[in-house]
Amino acid sequence: MPASTHTVTNQPPPLTDYDVFSADAALVEGLARHVSPEHADEAHAELAALGREAGSAQAQEWGAQANENPPVLRTHDRYGHRIDEVDFHPSWHRLMDRGVAAGLTDPWSRPDGQLRRSAAFLVWTQVEAGHGCPLSMSHAAVPALRKEPSLAAEWEPLLSSRTYDHGLDRPAAGKAGAIAGMGMTEKQGGSDVRANTTSAVPLAGEGEYALTGHKWFCSAPMSDVFLVLAQAPGGLTCFLVPRVLPDGTRNTFRIQRLKDKLGNRSNASAEIEFDGTTWARRVGEEGRGVATIIEMVAATRLDCVTGSAALMRQAVAQATHHAAHRSVFGRELIEQPLMRNVLADLALESEAATALALRLATAYDSAAGTGEQAAQDRAFLRLALPAAKYWVTKRCVPLAGEALECLGGNGYVEESGMPRLLRESPLNSLWEGSGNVQALDLLRALQRGPEPLNAVLTEIGRAHGADHRLDAAVKDLLTQLSDLDGIETRARRLAERLALVLQGSLLVRFAPPQVADAFCAARLGGDAGAAFGTLPGGLDHAALVERALPVA
Repeated sequence: MPASTHTVTNQPPPLTDYDVFSADAALVEGLARHVSPEHADEAHAELAALGREAGSAQAQEWGAQANENPPVLRTHDRYGHRIDEVDFHPSWHRLMDRGVAAGLTDPWSRPDGQLRRSAAFLVWTQVEAGHGCPLSMSHAAVPALRKEPSLAAEWEPLLSSRTYDHGLDRPAAGKAGAIAGMGMTEKQGGSDVRANTTSAVPLAGEGEYALTGHKWFCSAPMSDVFLVLAQAPGGLTCFLVPRVLPDGTRNTFRIQRLKDKLGNRSNASAEIEFDGTTWARRVGEEGRGVATIIEMVAATRLDCVTGSAALMRQAVAQATHHAAHRSVFGRELIEQPLMRNVLADLALESEAATALALRLATAYDSAAGTGEQAAQDRAFLRLALPAAKYWVTKRCVPLAGEALECLGGNGYVEESGMPRLLRESPLNSLWEGSGNVQALDLLRALQRGPEPLNAVLTEIGRAHGADHRLDAAVKDLLTQLSDLDGIETRARRLAERLALVLQGSLLVRFAPPQVADAFCAARLGGDAGAAFGTLPGGLDHAALVERALPVA
């Protein structure tokens, strides 16, 4: 009923029924920059269609419902049989169905596949981030499975399928598509997977084992198949664990409980037990578990960067949209200099994250090939990926909090969607290795040979001479790299500077001048404070905000 004492005025309209892709200038330009010219029109049309669906009121309702109705564990059926199933709201399945159909588990079947998939992941994640976890792991499992060609032949077509066929009512061989999860972390080890105690005993069949042990965090326990690490006679080894066995019976996969998480609430994370009858197949050689699964880790780390870029973009879209329609003290928020500074700073951070994510995705496509450029991009990813994963995921949390504040009290209310973004924002900095893990991984890459650093410096060097602040930042980075005394203590600072210089080089080369100028002044020149909204004067704040507005 209409209010009897007042009319509702000065409230922004809902940000719905817009094209999430076409309204994102940084993403549109980044795709055009990296995609092969002969596939550009097809890729743009495909992403625009997904963007319209992502911006629809229907998709946004699915995202809200999936979070308001989190998954429920059912350990037994009505007769007392152990079933270990997780029930999801129908909206979760609708999100998964659309994500699978959009190719978010399949970068393999077309040219520029990872670039196009990453762009789509950035678009679709803005609807709801939780279901991105199983989509990410399903795509990332394939490189690991290729270490065992027979398993890859069996599972890759299912994991790359454009059909979402959920349910544990039949073996994967009888399904049109499959979803993958993983289980590496154990109570006593955390990131130190070599401390895992889960054991694997060889069985009579070639490559078959029985597992005994636990996993403290098992992502997406409703999946059809899992990659896990366990101690075989030859050492830590990677294994494939199906939920349903080839004869149609359930594999032993005891779900003890679901985690009560800060965010990512639409997705299930579980503690699981293998009781000695859990059947598994070896992936790769015994004792080579980390080397086998590292391909999966690299792919999911790329999705951590892309997923955080997506959260940033959605937060900026909501904040700028609100400010464009909200009038305070006699004029629109977007016209007020201090608010415009905040919005411009947020937009700058978001664009830098998007540019870096797309460059990594392009390198991932190239690295899968052969030849000198493929080798160069493999080396580039070895150093650039942990640096980007460290920095972009770290910046997501303060950006989401500041964007929420732009909506004032309305942003603190669940209906705005901003609290969900804020709760989600720390996840990617934890998933697939925390900040310290990334920084130490960066040091390992530096210590094992000159190729990764040379590849990154070659990339950065393409912008040499274009901005004196970038050149000075590169010089400072090289000084830091030359000082090995206490370098582990400084590893986070090194990862930060490397990521910033990479972002700066990309923006100087490809972004509009006002974007590159602002980034070099605030992020490399040191002419800004620690909080958002402290961009120096003399920059074109209005142009940065206008570019970030969610209008096509």
